[in-house]
This record gives sequence, C-alpha cells and structure tokens, in this order.
Amino acid sequence: MASPPRIGFVSLGCPKALVDSERILTRLRAEGYDVVGTYEDANLVVVNTCGFIDDAVHESLEAIGEALARNGRVIVTGCLGARPETITERHPSVLKVTGPHAYEEVVSAVHEQLAPLHDPFVDLVPPQGIRLTPRHYAYLKISEGCNHRCTFCVIPSLRGDLASRPIGEVMLEAERLVQAGVKELLVISQDTSAYGADLRYSTGFWGGKPVKARFTDLVRSLGSLGAWVRLHYVYPYPHVDEVIPLMAEGRVLPYLDVPFQHGSPRVLRLMKRPAHAEDTLARIRAWRSVCPDLAIRSTFIVGFPGETEQDFGLLLDWLREARLDRVGCFKYSPVAGAAANDLSDPVPEEVKQERHDRFMELAAAISAEKLAAKVGRRMRVLVDAVGEEAAIARSTADAPEIDGVVRIIKAGRLAPGDWADVEITGADAYDLTARISRRH
Repeated sequence: MASPPRIGFVSLGCPKALVDSERILTRLRAEGYDVVGTYEDANLVVVNTCGFIDDAVHESLEAIGEALARNGRVIVTGCLGARPETITERHPSVLKVTGPHAYEEVVSAVHEQLAPLHDPFVDLVPPQGIRLTPRHYAYLKISEGCNHRCTFCVIPSLRGDLASRPIGEVMLEAERLVQAGVKELLVISQDTSAYGADLRYSTGFWGGKPVKARFTDLVRSLGSLGAWVRLHYVYPYPHVDEVIPLMAEGRVLPYLDVPFQHGSPRVLRLMKRPAHAEDTLARIRAWRSVCPDLAIRSTFIVGFPGETEQDFGLLLDWLREARLDRVGCFKYSPVAGAAANDLSDPVPEEVKQERHDRFMELAAAISAEKLAAKVGRRMRVLVDAVGEEAAIARSTADAPEIDGVVRIIKAGRLAPGDWADVEITGADAYDLTARISRRH
C-alpha cells in the first residue's frame, strides 16, 4: 500500500493567519495528506506568510528561502502572496504563490504538485478540525478584511473589505471547539466590533433559534457555551458599551483588546483612525464603572510622520489617565503601499527610539502598580505549561503569548489545560507569582 503524501507547513504572522493555516491543514488532512514536522520528511512545504510590516516581509522571505534550501518544493500563501512579485523576485523557484485566505487555491496548488491518494473523507479529521494551538484554547475568526483605510495599514489591500462569516457558522465552530475540550475562545478579526455590518446584521440560526449577525448578539451567544471568551481587535464604537454588562455578569471575560494607537487627536486624524473623534478616556471610565475588573490591552505607534513632541506628550498624558493594563508599542516604520509614506515631516529614528523607551517606561510603571495591587487576591487561572519549578498559567487579564503570566510555585500535579484557584503572592512589572489554593 502506498504511503500518504507528506506536507510540511510553516505558519507566520498573527493569530488570524494561524486560523488560515488551521483551515488549510484541516482540508489537507481530510484528503489523506500527512502533516510532518521537518523539511526533510516532507514531499512539499507550504509557507503561510505575513506582509504587514517590513520586518514581517523580511521574516517571510527568509522562511521561504530556508524551505527552498532544505526541501526545494515550496508553495507560498498568505498576506505577502498579495504581492507575488516581491516573492518571485527573491525566490523565482517557488512552485506557486497565492494570496491571503485563498484556501481553495492553496489546496489546488498542492493537488497539482502532489496528488492525494484518494477522494476526501471528512471523518479522517475531528469535527473541530486541525488546530495549531494547545488543546485548551483556540482562535475563533469571525470575519476577514476591513472597511477602514488607516494610513499606516495595507490590510484592506491584502485581505479586502470586511467579510463577516454567517453567525450560525461561527457558533457551530465555537460549539464544536468547546465540545472538543477547548476552555478558552479567543475571538479575532481585523475589526471585531464591526462584525455583521456587511451582512446588514442578518438573522441566522443556531441551536434551532434565530440570532442576528451582530457583535453584541454574537458575544452573548458565545458567552452561553461555558468557556472563557476573550475579545480581540475591538474598535471602540458606541455599541461596544453593550458588552460591558456581559463582562460584569461573568458571561464573557472582563477583557478588551482595543487598538487605540495614539492619544493625540491630530495624530489620530493623520492616521485616519476609525472612532478617532470619540472621547476614549470617558469611555474607559464608563466601562470601568460598570465592570471594575475590566482589563484593557492596546497597542500604540510612536514616531508617526508629523508626530511632534507636543503630540507625544499628549499620548503620555492619555496613558497616565487611562492606566491601561496591558500595553504594546511599535516605532513607526514605512510599509510598502501605505498612504502614510506620502506624509511629510518624518520623525528621525533616534527620536522614535527615545519616545518608544519613554512610553514603555511609563507603561511598565503603571503595569507594576496595578499588578502589585493584586497581591493577596485569589483568582482562577488556566494552566498553559508545567515545568520543574513552576506552572505557567494565565488569569482573565492575560491573553496567550502577548500578555503576562501567573507563575504557580509548587504546582504539584497540575497539567496544561487545568483550572486552578490560586492566591497571588508576588508581582513584577508584567507577571504575577502565586501558590495553589485549590485545583480542579
């Protein structure tokens, strides 16, 4: 009997790209392909690329080069695939280049180069599909693309305008994931709070009941599944206020990932950010009045073209008042095709670095103060990994890989995916230390 064809897979970029990789792998496994972990064992390698910023483009091109050097037969997909000339100019020997979320094209390209042994049999894979995350958490992508035209971003040119998935389809996937043992659903898209706008908030069906394709209705439905539900990439539109009571009631995690990007109204106008005219500080105060335990994470850009020292000072003032729980900061870098490249008054690199350092110093001080206030508290955490000296877990305020962790000393028999009730015994700028008070 012939052995099944073997596929190697390299997945780069954000969680949204990771979900694309999972969908492609699920389809290939259903068709009888084996997925292997080394270049040498693979008959063919698929590289899912990122092309959002120059560093990501460089990493993707390097990964393609490594796959070619160590295997020789490479298909490229993902965001950088929307600019195929960038790939083929550097690596002309790739077998095929497809764009982002082009699942059928990728599978067809694999078929052309490495035919499956038999027709697809869906029962070769579990109902929840192939996942690249640990068993206890999963990313749930609810839409593709974005309707905004922020001047620093090229996502719409790579992934198109907003295209929401039908709500029944999203809920069925979420239900299957929870049934398969997933304890945390991380909701992702380019613009999560715009979900359903392109569908005109049409009514779908889940569990035999009608439900609208609308952000609040989706969040409420996900909250009924009994898993942690964490919301990412939430623009602060007015209707976001509607989900805060659900957080206060414990239906979904008291956590919002909101890409504020800056605190200066002038810079936000230059960026053409959606909701830039909103009084975000007032919104944050209102959210916390409803849900005091709300954790807010955000990312910011410093050194954007035209950013003055006064603008940067406004950003620092904004952060001091907002007192966000989790913060990331990027120095602005030009992205091929972005409208911001044509703006005047670029900020010198040394000034960008100095502003980045000042911003992160303030953010770390705020984080350290807020975490220190948690010492002595008890909380439930989800265990991600267990080592010889401690278990690594996360609280409701911590998303995997981007936020802090809770280190549990003397973890005993804890295993990844376990719940544990802990008492916080220490804190630093980003992480907590804890001891077991009760395990589940």
